[in-house]
Amino acid sequence: MRIWWCNYTPPLIRDIKASSRTGKVFVLPPERINALKNIEGVAAVSHTLEELAILKYGERRSVATIKGVDAHFEAVSGVDTSMRAGDFVLQYDSAQFAVLGWGIEYELGVELNNPFERLQVFMPKRGAKAAVNPDNVFNVRSIMPAGVFSVQEEFDRKYVFVPISFARDLMQYNGEETSFLEIALQDNANSDQVQAAIQAVLGDDFVVKNRYQQDEFLYKVMQTEKWAVYFILTLILILASFNIIGSLSMLAIEKKKDVGILRAMGSTLTLIRNIFLAEGFLLCLSGGLLGMLMAWILCVAQQRFGFIKIGGDNFLVDAYPVSLRLGDFVLVFATLVVIAIAASLYPALKAARQSNAILEK
Repeated sequence: MRIWWCNYTPPLIRDIKASSRTGKVFVLPPERINALKNIEGVAAVSHTLEELAILKYGERRSVATIKGVDAHFEAVSGVDTSMRAGDFVLQYDSAQFAVLGWGIEYELGVELNNPFERLQVFMPKRGAKAAVNPDNVFNVRSIMPAGVFSVQEEFDRKYVFVPISFARDLMQYNGEETSFLEIALQDNANSDQVQAAIQAVLGDDFVVKNRYQQDEFLYKVMQTEKWAVYFILTLILILASFNIIGSLSMLAIEKKKDVGILRAMGSTLTLIRNIFLAEGFLLCLSGGLLGMLMAWILCVAQQRFGFIKIGGDNFLVDAYPVSLRLGDFVLVFATLVVIAIAASLYPALKAARQSNAILEK
């Protein structure tokens, strides 16, 4: 029985993500933004701006991705539900704040309760050449840390969220420049249809990806792992079927006289063969159905009680997520039937030949 790990997606992977096909940033006219928001199934649209930067806090330094986000980002990402410390506050009146990933906060030794130490952000100036004086190469801004989020290690060590106005100023943009449009869908929305509608509004100059396409390589690896597990367990079943072949072969020898009596009473070779074939099939089927029932109970118990835990603190869930799928049960049952028939066929044919030989004597 296979247990498929469900396709869990972290909050920072958006339902739909759109970017320019030709450049790092783009400016979208207001009428096209309104057209996106009016698409059926779209819940929220957020503008984000990303760029690598050097961070300094006290005497410590680190490299991270500065992600400028607008007021709709919470609705799109749900990252405010993944706060480890502090609050997801990026702007209060004229004051601006930063929310750091837990890995970056740990590396820099950030103290949220220290009002005297600010996070310094160094961003290379656009078009600047190498120079001895860092002031000629970097734009430097400081911002107060307000919170720490924890989603998973990949994101926790990568992102620092800041107001998009802060990011535009740091990157020397004066307009409505955007790196990505991140879009959340309504619960009942058809992802493929909404994606096609968004692509039609934005045109061929944009790349529009759903959540699977955003991390396509990871999902391909997961699919490969699933099939690898299936073929390995199928091989184990094939090896185990040799026990059935041996048991049925011994049974055919033990029941040699009984089979001879059946032949003398008029039983055909087909009937003798089918008797042993049915016995082998029932042996496989009973064991297989019992295994599938135990697998179903195990999966349901894991979903409800989560007794198999995930170690560590960098996960949104405490227990391994599992998903029950009808197609998996059908595939396993079909595989079991094929192996059962193949394992029972040789002993059944052998029993039929023995009965025929007895009758000839």
